[in-house]
Amino acid sequence: MMRERQMLDDNINAIERMQSSLSDNVELIEMGEAEGDEDVIRDAEDAIKLLSTEVRKAQIQVMLSGEADGNDTYLEVHAGAGGTESQDWASMLLRMYTRWAEKRGLKVELMEVHDGEEAGIKSATMLVSGENAYGWLKTESGVHRLVRISPYDSNARRHTSFSSIWVYPVVDDSIDIVIPESDVRIDTYRASGAGGQHVNTTDSAVRITHIPTNIVVQCQAERSQHKNRAKAWEMLRSRLYEEELKKREAAASATEASKTEIGWGHQIRSYVLQPYQMVKDLRTGVESSNPSGVLDGDLDEFMEAALSHRIGGGEGSVEDID
Repeated sequence: MMRERQMLDDNINAIERMQSSLSDNVELIEMGEAEGDEDVIRDAEDAIKLLSTEVRKAQIQVMLSGEADGNDTYLEVHAGAGGTESQDWASMLLRMYTRWAEKRGLKVELMEVHDGEEAGIKSATMLVSGENAYGWLKTESGVHRLVRISPYDSNARRHTSFSSIWVYPVVDDSIDIVIPESDVRIDTYRASGAGGQHVNTTDSAVRITHIPTNIVVQCQAERSQHKNRAKAWEMLRSRLYEEELKKREAAASATEASKTEIGWGHQIRSYVLQPYQMVKDLRTGVESSNPSGVLDGDLDEFMEAALSHRIGGGEGSVEDID
């Protein structure tokens, strides 16, 4: 309650300060025009331009005020059909989100990874911890498309690859989700990839299947089967909570539900490396001619636009906030 009170207090103070600053600078412009003082007018206009940047940041904070937006989040990557090509693309996406999180000062923990036969990964799950981790990443769920000259094709032909991203929030202690053990199937298996001799020679990895929804979670981050089982249960609770959030959103607005529905055929963004350089978000129309920067974690522009689109807003401006 104290954290919520402090957040509300900070928001109110920020709004009052921005309103006061805008009012003061408008008065300065009027005075400068009356007295013919161009320096005063220019200084006040510059101050209003700086204020517009602050208002834009405040708009983003409003967009990150959902029920679970402040929570940590899980992010899953799954390679699509296409073997090595899509598995390599999945590993590129995992790196992209890892770099994005590191740039924002968020903590990343790899929960499980299934390596591809030749290169890349078949799937992976990572835990992203920090301020508004779920709020920022929640619009990234969907299918991501890559077009490039394949490094695995001896004829240097252009290939199109698909991988999917799934994002769901970590459930905190204030939310109680009861899952009857009769509703789940628990399997243990030998972990793959790096992790030491013990990890690779014992059935320490855990997979839990929720039978009513067919949701599957798995964890191999720890050497202990007991710890992996506990984390897998946390992941399952989070997935079921995310399903409930989607149901509430769908019930609140059929239009919004159609915008945010996630499916394997629902492509949200294209990354084209050949024959030209372009990343385009198909929901918002936001484009970047610097795919190397985007793949290195420069995603904020795409995320901000997607958040605006999700709540029915546009790009936003000072005039949008009265």
